[in-house]
Amino acid sequence: MFYKQFSHQQLSEIYDQAKAFLIQQIPAENAAEILETYLNEPDKSEQPISLDKLYCRLLYSAQNANMKSGVIGKAIDGGVDALGKVLFDFQPAKVLANYPNGESLLAEIEQVLQPRGKMSKEKNSIWVRYCQTILSAAEFFNQFENGEQFYDWANHFYQDQRAMTALPYLISEEIYGVGYPLACDFLKELGFINYGKPDVHIKDIFVGLGLCEPNPSNAVLQKIIMKIAEAKHISAFDVDKVFWLIGSGNFEKHRHLGKNGKIGQQKKEFINYFRQPENVESKI
Repeated sequence: MFYKQFSHQQLSEIYDQAKAFLIQQIPAENAAEILETYLNEPDKSEQPISLDKLYCRLLYSAQNANMKSGVIGKAIDGGVDALGKVLFDFQPAKVLANYPNGESLLAEIEQVLQPRGKMSKEKNSIWVRYCQTILSAAEFFNQFENGEQFYDWANHFYQDQRAMTALPYLISEEIYGVGYPLACDFLKELGFINYGKPDVHIKDIFVGLGLCEPNPSNAVLQKIIMKIAEAKHISAFDVDKVFWLIGSGNFEKHRHLGKNGKIGQQKKEFINYFRQPENVESKI
């Protein structure tokens, strides 16, 4: 079953039920207010930031994959921002001029930043692959003279709904280690709020709800996010956030909830709730 078989009204009700379900799971009297602090981000696609900040933000998104944030960001005092000490304040041209390969970059990181934990030099280790990401991201951003030029290029796709899904794909093709979901994460966190991040949580929930068949492509998931957003007259960012919070249970801005803000994953519970006969009949 694909999203095209759902009316706008049905997609709208699915979102409403997801949001209501999530509010019920938040262990606080002001649960609705807490949830709203994660939503309603403004569109900043017409508010360019500098190239060095774009480079830094991309590297932050890139270390969000799998266990990378624990091995990289949390291993350095100051997190990803501290990489500026060896990346010439995130200037792509200088990075390319001073590091001929990943080995030389990794050696500099180890000497200057002294990350905690073991820094494996094996070919497929996290640090080795992340250094490749740093260098390929430098090559990518070095194509642009400034942040405004990047935004002009990105908006060429973003402003055309027929071409929107191509932009994260192009970024993922150019930057090593940054797949389609991470490219979407990078864009939506910049303020291109009509993108969601089609990660594993979104996929599991959408498949479980019957919004798509098993093993959907990232483009299909992205289009479903966009269709729900269109039905509710909200941003894809908001759709993404509600379903991601159900799937992850991670309320990082409210660390008093659960253990460091983690209230537990609820996607199976939500899917089972949705599949109850009385709920299915009211939504589908």
